Amino acid sequence: MMTALSDPRFTRAVSDDGSLATPFMKCLARLVRAHDSYGLWKDKCDAELLANFTVTEEQRRAIPVIGDPEPDVLLRLDLFYAAVGVVIEERSGLLISRTLEISDEGIGRVLFTTRRLVVLSKTLRDVHRFGFNTLGKCAKTGTKLVKDAIKSIETYPDVARA
Repeated sequence: MMTALSDPRFTRAVSDDGSLATPFMKCLARLVRAHDSYGLWKDKCDAELLANFTVTEEQRRAIPVIGDPEPDVLLRLDLFYAAVGVVIEERSGLLISRTLEISDEGIGRVLFTTRRLVVLSKTLRDVHRFGFNTLGKCAKTGTKLVKDAIKSIETYPDVARA
């Protein structure tokens, strides 16, 4: 259920290319909803909840990279990569461990492992400006990360299950 909203971020998200229906975006919406301990977001549609993952070029330029990354940016980053890990688990049937390390300068690494296999390793830069131009880009990026991890698991199944 999506509603038309007056905020351009939501309008762009709602009129997106159907990316909210992907398993990755559904998982991301579930994780965002899990942070709503008081039920304030229960009436919001997924597009409205996930609109914070979109950052326009103008917004990106306005974000200073000096100082620690903002807590809301770190939460978005954590939720995004948590969703990647959950979808990898759902698709592979394996337990996935995620390690996310970010420095004060906004540089870091995210690492996904299962048993003895590193299924995905990604260097993070410019974390201060983490976000996507559209929800479609968010879905595409998350889905690609999941596919890459699944490909690693399928390439080395003995190591993944050792």
